[in-house]
Amino acid sequence: MIPLFKSHYSIGKSILTIDHPDSVASDGADSILNIAQENNLKQVTIVEDSLIGFLQAQKLCAELNIQLIFGLRLNVCHKLSKNKKDNAKCTHKVIIFAKNDSGCKLLNKIYSKAFCDGDGIIDSKGLKDLWIEDSLSLAVPFYDSFIFMNTLHFCNCVPDFSFTSPYFFIEQNYLPFDLKMIDKVQSYCDSNNLQSVPVKSIYYKNKEDFEAFQTYKCICNRRYKQRTLSVPNIDHLASPEFCWESYLENNEIS
Repeated sequence: MIPLFKSHYSIGKSILTIDHPDSVASDGADSILNIAQENNLKQVTIVEDSLIGFLQAQKLCAELNIQLIFGLRLNVCHKLSKNKKDNAKCTHKVIIFAKNDSGCKLLNKIYSKAFCDGDGIIDSKGLKDLWIEDSLSLAVPFYDSFIFMNTLHFCNCVPDFSFTSPYFFIEQNYLPFDLKMIDKVQSYCDSNNLQSVPVKSIYYKNKEDFEAFQTYKCICNRRYKQRTLSVPNIDHLASPEFCWESYLENNEIS
């Protein structure tokens, strides 16, 4: 099982930082790099919704002799429409990983195109035009993938994998739909001769941090008046399993 860390640079998605372990206060926010150092991790996989924290992560990982695997989680649709509502019905998430320095530069181009031309969305043609197989790899996340959106939100997402062979992430965080989605993803992989990989998304360190994470999510979504700490009304906020402690338990690591 691969731990997929996300930091506070993905605004509203995580309470972990990418701070240097020496600068982490005992009563402050937990750092991904501090977790890595405490657990003797030789590499960390960080999946972000932006590129804002990439340079900090790259610099500190090099300093701490930790291999950084960086992925950009991005909205993709088959064909962009001028109507935002039409785009919402066919948009799904993918994760693009950089394999080398050239891949890092391509991530920046892909990110720029998505936010300059598509209001945060890139279409299949735009992604295909910028794709170089030797420099990039594609993963399909467990949550918010085309399978997830079509199955649970009745969307009409049509993926295009003609330019690469993606691998599919599978998670078990004890959400009500996890088992159903696992079956769906595995069935798709079996039918299309694609690989599935067990992963764990990590947004906070311990299960007891779930309330702090919930509070942070509510603050970041405070423009919605109906959202409170007792009734957050936020998707996927029904399990304390998105943490490092749960990863250790699932892998029986003490």
